[in-house]
Amino acid sequence: MSWSHPDISLEEFMKLVKGFVDILILLSGYQSSGRLAHWDSQNIKKAFQWGLFFENFLGSFSSSDDYVDSVMELDGAISEMTSAASFPKGLAHMSTATLATARRFVLEHLIHSLPLRDAHLRALLTATVEMDLEELSEIEHDFLNVYLSKLKLQDTPMQQGIEPARKFGDCGGNGLTKYAVQGLLKRWSVVSLISMAESGLDVLSQSVRHSSWSEFDDNLLKEQLKHENTPVTVDWLVGSLTWNRWKSNSLSYFLDKRIVQLVSGASMVFSTPKIQWVQTFQRLNFSDLAGGSYNGLCETIELMLLGCIASRWTSVIQHLVSVSYDSRTVLEQYHEVCNLLHGRSTTLRSKKEAISQATDILEYLSGMLDDQVHLLWKICPALGAVAIPSWSPLFRLYLSEIQIQVRGDLSTMRCCDCAHNRKEHTDCELAQRIWCLYVFHVYGSRPIAHS
Repeated sequence: MSWSHPDISLEEFMKLVKGFVDILILLSGYQSSGRLAHWDSQNIKKAFQWGLFFENFLGSFSSSDDYVDSVMELDGAISEMTSAASFPKGLAHMSTATLATARRFVLEHLIHSLPLRDAHLRALLTATVEMDLEELSEIEHDFLNVYLSKLKLQDTPMQQGIEPARKFGDCGGNGLTKYAVQGLLKRWSVVSLISMAESGLDVLSQSVRHSSWSEFDDNLLKEQLKHENTPVTVDWLVGSLTWNRWKSNSLSYFLDKRIVQLVSGASMVFSTPKIQWVQTFQRLNFSDLAGGSYNGLCETIELMLLGCIASRWTSVIQHLVSVSYDSRTVLEQYHEVCNLLHGRSTTLRSKKEAISQATDILEYLSGMLDDQVHLLWKICPALGAVAIPSWSPLFRLYLSEIQIQVRGDLSTMRCCDCAHNRKEHTDCELAQRIWCLYVFHVYGSRPIAHS
């Protein structure tokens, strides 16, 4: 089996393929630096012309039996290129078959780029129409009327979509336009469904956020606790109200539209090989650290922790919803959590998770935090609790800081004045962080005591 094309070597052709891959990456809407990639109609036409080159080359190349071995060798070279760890997984299915319809490949990337801005859409449609008109002008004198006549024939009902042809040439002079319409209709349909889902999520999130539990003013009950002979039921009720307020806060965080979008993004980012997402994070510039702001770094930490739980998002929500009041005090919950370090309690996590994708994320996050573990205290308590498993060294560091604050020792991350005022931690940020660890690591691992 050997390459036998008379005009170009396999090595030279593969250089062209790799150049085409670079173009497709830019067509995703972003540069390698993460900045937006701007495409005008002329550059889009150049991308289509690249696609046309591969279509014509492989069309003539594959039409002869003399080149069967060459096609097989080309597929092997493309397969070797796509199997590299650094190769974009979104293009891993590339082959001679996809290059044979390369303009369609280009169009799909242009249509599904995020975000599809007005200027981008205008440039795409301009380039698409111009390419079709140029193709028709070579074979038709009155090419504009021919083009419009062909479009009028394409009045297939929107809900049925447009039946794709195997090659653009099969569409007869309006192939790019036809596929552009089809792709845009599909994208419109998906966006409509997402919009409906977001509306439902907003309703659910607002309902949780403004639930009677979270709005109930328990100050009156707390005042009653100061009086002598306070009934035990009042103590139970105040604890229950606090418990449910923290539960509502946690659910509100996980159901927030911004967080759901971040989960989706994290799932995509961390589905790639580790070497790729590590390179992405290494390129990030946290220049705001010089000014004492950690916003950029905190957002990255949040994204990584969400990546640890993206695959079990549903189970996290279900667990929170199922949580009911446990009469243990915050101090009792704290001791239960501390027992995790000695192996006397079990967690919600399976042993398989210890060798899962989360391990790589947590290892990288630990190295990135280094001596800045205090940044975990800028993250939602529920996220930190559910995303960091008890077997992780990061968990031990996080819990160590909680222990320091419970004892009232000096700390640069003091989150409440309870120790200073010699008050018990019952309804403060530290108590909430302990509660979150208890709920996700201890609660449910054994029967729950109901009052």
